[in-house]
Amino acid sequence: MQITVDPSSPVPPYEQVRTRIAELARSGELPTGHRLPSVRGLAAELGLAANTVARAYRELEADGVVETRGRHGTLIAAAGDAAHRHAATAATAYADRAHHLGLSHAEALGAVTTALRAAYAAEE
Repeated sequence: MQITVDPSSPVPPYEQVRTRIAELARSGELPTGHRLPSVRGLAAELGLAANTVARAYRELEADGVVETRGRHGTLIAAAGDAAHRHAATAATAYADRAHHLGLSHAEALGAVTTALRAAYAAEE
């Protein structure tokens, strides 16, 4: 698993770790069921505090990318299913809210399109 942390980056180290592991899981380089290093092990390898790696793992678990199984460690989850479930839930909540606010279909869709462009432009 190839992870590097750039200490001069404005992106916090935990976010760099979280993003990289999520990318590796999405690409299949880290397949479902792959066991990640322990928090302390990865922290030592990257020269980070254990709490930094622990935060990255917690956020990955909240996103459904990994699952923690106590003594059995942290494993790559079937992320696609969890990610789609979370996205569908968020989309439903947005649609309900937009309808409640009286936005037309076109206005609600326009707001989503603008937000998505802004979110994905940050990656480019």
